[in-house]
Amino acid sequence: MATREKQRCGWATKDPLYVAYHDAEWGKPLHDDQRLFELLILEGAQAGLAWITILRKREAYRRAYRGFDPAKVARFGARDEQRLLGDAGIVRNRAKVAASVVNARAFLDVQRERGSFDRYLWEFVGGKPIRRHPRALADVPPHTPESDALSKDLRKRGFKFVGSTICYAFMQATGLVDDHVATCFRANRRRRR
Repeated sequence: MATREKQRCGWATKDPLYVAYHDAEWGKPLHDDQRLFELLILEGAQAGLAWITILRKREAYRRAYRGFDPAKVARFGARDEQRLLGDAGIVRNRAKVAASVVNARAFLDVQRERGSFDRYLWEFVGGKPIRRHPRALADVPPHTPESDALSKDLRKRGFKFVGSTICYAFMQATGLVDDHVATCFRANRRRRR
């Protein structure tokens, strides 16, 4: 008997990295500060590139960025930035590398002010995921009022590479927004709960 293949969101191609990311991570509420920091840095690194490029470099990023410990990244100096710029495993863009260190410092400031980055971040969606139930990928907006507000506040706090479109992708990645399309098995599983 033939088994039917799971229906996924159209962006989740047959590439095993995309499939695993879509099935296990994307759109699931995330409340771990270190993982939130990782995705914030990766979403900024992705600007202008395909997400699959970042997924393929993710393990190299984890090594280069000391497991995405924001306290360690915040202490990076000029030598560390040069090391990162010489690392072929990551995106070697001077502005993105510099922004990652600035963002680590700003991230720690938010943690000190709010107790956790998680607490701060989830305030932008009222503490629970926004579920839009798009019918197709074309119905998913590039940004929303919530991502506009997050972007504006992050920039005010000194964060870099946090435009509204990047913030919306970050919100989707961390489950603040669940945009699995109606035909996706993840959307259907969510409805059955």
